[in-house]
Amino acid sequence: MLFQTPEDRRRATAIARLVYCNPFLTERMECEKEALGDEFVKSEASWHLGADPHGTRPNLVVLQQRVEEVAARTRQRIAGGATATTGELSQYEDLVMYLLYYRYKEVFEQLILAQPRKLTPRELGEKYDKFVADVHHFLGIPGVDLPEYHDAAHGFACFFQVRRAFHQIFNHIVGGSSPAAQLRAAAWQSIFTHDMRRYRRVMYNRMGDMTTLITGPSGTGKELVARAIGLSRYIPFDPNSKSFTEDFAGSFHPLNLSALSPTLIESELFGHRRGAFTGALEDRTGWLELCPPLGTVFLDEVGELDGAIQVKLLRVLQTRTFQRLGESATRHFKGKVIAATNRDLGRDMAAGGFRTDFYYRLCSDLVTTPSLREQVAGDPKELRNLIHFIARHVVGEEAETLTEEVARWIGQHLGDDYAWPGNFRELEQCVRNVLIRQEYHPATSAGAASSPAEELAAELDAGRLTADELLRRYCKLVYARTNNYEETARRLGLDRRTVRSKVQGSRVGADGENGEGN
Repeated sequence: MLFQTPEDRRRATAIARLVYCNPFLTERMECEKEALGDEFVKSEASWHLGADPHGTRPNLVVLQQRVEEVAARTRQRIAGGATATTGELSQYEDLVMYLLYYRYKEVFEQLILAQPRKLTPRELGEKYDKFVADVHHFLGIPGVDLPEYHDAAHGFACFFQVRRAFHQIFNHIVGGSSPAAQLRAAAWQSIFTHDMRRYRRVMYNRMGDMTTLITGPSGTGKELVARAIGLSRYIPFDPNSKSFTEDFAGSFHPLNLSALSPTLIESELFGHRRGAFTGALEDRTGWLELCPPLGTVFLDEVGELDGAIQVKLLRVLQTRTFQRLGESATRHFKGKVIAATNRDLGRDMAAGGFRTDFYYRLCSDLVTTPSLREQVAGDPKELRNLIHFIARHVVGEEAETLTEEVARWIGQHLGDDYAWPGNFRELEQCVRNVLIRQEYHPATSAGAASSPAEELAAELDAGRLTADELLRRYCKLVYARTNNYEETARRLGLDRRTVRSKVQGSRVGADGENGEGN
């Protein structure tokens, strides 16, 4: 038996799961709890607005100490000739991966944040030399063949990518709701796939071939998701120069297609030769050519593309080649494409407005951003949390006061059921309006206002409601017509208490069964 005690074995088994799990799913906390046992301190179940992504969590401090202890004991036993199965050796390797990542986490954060200052090339080289020494100490045990091949430079690059991806996702995708957590987890999979072991072995240099399509209502942060994914690509580390081969900071190239005419879109994407069209006074290099191999071109509002440009982009995705406007020379695109749209592409394809073959080149990886209504449904605190997040950026240290003002105004004038058709972007402007004028008036259409039933039908047709939100909205709709919980329950085939809880929400606990209007 390789591990000295049953407790060491339990920790190693849990760590083996923890190393490769999605950090934005609850399984991360389950693995931590299993690894720490009685030492586990109950804390937040997921990363959210109130968490500090670069702070030190108590569980991680204790866990790192225990991993260091178990790894040291186990290495000594391996070097001493203890018998071990392939599975035990694999678990030992996972322990070492966890140990190394957290030993050098601050190095990667300093590369990302440049705080307290940016590492000099010499300092980075020194850190890498120490990393290599640690890898050789734990994994280069004479006479022992470990199941996995561990290249120090590749491991260093993978750890930097993991830390960078966590930073980008946490800072670009905000919210503490379940839909927000699921979106962060989905973005993580877009970067590493669901199987991080396979990613580390073979997929790390192939993900650029996978096109990501982000769909969702306008104002739900599709570009922020794209930016988080695009800035988190794998960047090799050169052990000879002791430096990363590219700088991630300038690797994301966004292009809003709806703001440009077809000719300008082609020019921006493919480039053009002087004289290719009126106004082309000199040669121009397009984004597809400027994008480095580890960079990303983001095509926002891809659903608005003209059919002829769809054909040209289809060829880029199929062959990775293109021509500048006015040229016949073939050029190569080596980066990654991320596209986004708020349109219903299924309906557009059925109507002939969007090419089916183009869609099936875009959709190798699909991400859907939730509406603001989906994020705040069932959790009255979540809207306030998002308001506070915006207020911090708008007024800084007076965020709490502004948050109270905005939350109170929304409660008095818009109510808990306001649909937020402009999503997070509308909420931002609501905060600014209340700050400046102490009021906010949503835009209304020139025609008659939609009825609650029409609004519910529209959102149901768009597939934007969770099952719980659908039931809650429908209960309120029927109750508004009956003004009687018993009758509403009879019509819907539900228990009266269930209807009351859906209609009154969090007030049920305070009001009890008294004061009901019948």
